[in-house]
Amino acid sequence: MIRRLLVDAALWICPVLAGPPLTTIQDVLYKADGTRFNGTLTISWTSFQAVDNSSVVTQSTTVKVLDGNLRVELVPNTTSVPATVYTVTYNSDGRIQFQESWSVPSSLTPLHVRDVRTAPASPGGSDTTDTGTVSIPESGVVGLVADLGARPLKAPGFAPGHAATINSSGQVDSVVGNPADCVHVDGTSGPCGSGSSGYNFVDADSPAGVVDGSNTTFALNGVPNPPSSIAFYRNGVLQKAGFDYTLSGNAIQFVAAATPQPADVLLASYRTSAGGSTSWPAPQVLCSGTGATASLAGLTALATCSVPAGLLAPGDRLEVHFDYAHQGNAGGAAISVQWGGTKALNVNAAAGESMLTGRVDASIVTTGAQVSSQSWGATTGFATSVITAPDSYSAGLTLTFLGSVAAGSDAIGLQHYSVVRIP
Repeated sequence: MIRRLLVDAALWICPVLAGPPLTTIQDVLYKADGTRFNGTLTISWTSFQAVDNSSVVTQSTTVKVLDGNLRVELVPNTTSVPATVYTVTYNSDGRIQFQESWSVPSSLTPLHVRDVRTAPASPGGSDTTDTGTVSIPESGVVGLVADLGARPLKAPGFAPGHAATINSSGQVDSVVGNPADCVHVDGTSGPCGSGSSGYNFVDADSPAGVVDGSNTTFALNGVPNPPSSIAFYRNGVLQKAGFDYTLSGNAIQFVAAATPQPADVLLASYRTSAGGSTSWPAPQVLCSGTGATASLAGLTALATCSVPAGLLAPGDRLEVHFDYAHQGNAGGAAISVQWGGTKALNVNAAAGESMLTGRVDASIVTTGAQVSSQSWGATTGFATSVITAPDSYSAGLTLTFLGSVAAGSDAIGLQHYSVVRIP
């Protein structure tokens, strides 16, 4: 009797231990170039009830494919509750190739992949067809509603193309103002250099003074405030206050050992007291470009710059820069710059000179201008001059750049010139 009970129990337990029925998918996989596929298939599924009422929980499995040979056994899901599919991801060469969906029926004989595939593989690497999934409300995703509530929201005044600010409600808003305004920390805007700081900012200020290798005194266009805000550069190298120079008001005094040499470039950046002004006047390029080339013995105009009527006023300053090239060495060359009807600069160079350069600085006064000049060349020595030009500027003024050569086989060309107004 006991033996009979043990046999009956064994017969009852065996189906339970056997598990749900399985269908075999067996195939040989190829790539489009005819070679066999090597990689892995990651097969994932959501929980469902099999045909024999077995409960299959959400999980995934990975199957290796060697030399194209695929063999895997899966629980049939064509009659599953709820309806579901297997999501199959093909991996090869270290990356995901594509995905597709399988619907596996009950079968006593092995099936090919074509027998279970329910959607074609998409080139983008994902299956975009309906796989039987349903929409999930936001409230059904753990933490989603809280995360959405924590993100910044657009304010009613938000506008594309504007600087962004966070308003008092924590929303992303747009800064309102003119395109040239500066944005303050509190999100407001206004003319640059204004506000509670009480300072303006001056950049690339070129101090007045002759750079001739002996002059050590130069004047800034503004007064640094505080004095420690100045950053003074010589040929791009930062100079040290108290060591290379001293500052008094707007006056720069170099020590003898640091005296600027011809062709040195001096620039300064600093802060100044706002004094009710909203901005520092910016330099204005009146003319700039290349000139002509001539092979004439007499001085010939290679370029002109016309300053409009009513533009210049006492206290203004014009900076004029120019570069000439002498082609040939049969004879000498000459260059000249005319300030209206006054000759502001005249240089004669020997036959071997290949390049001439210099600058003219004009301080506008009530009766005309005080004009200083500097010039030098590859072999021509450094020269300076200061003159008074009585030419009226109220009705406009013309600057003329001239050149000549002694030999007709040579040529003189104006490589570049610029005229800049410093208000």
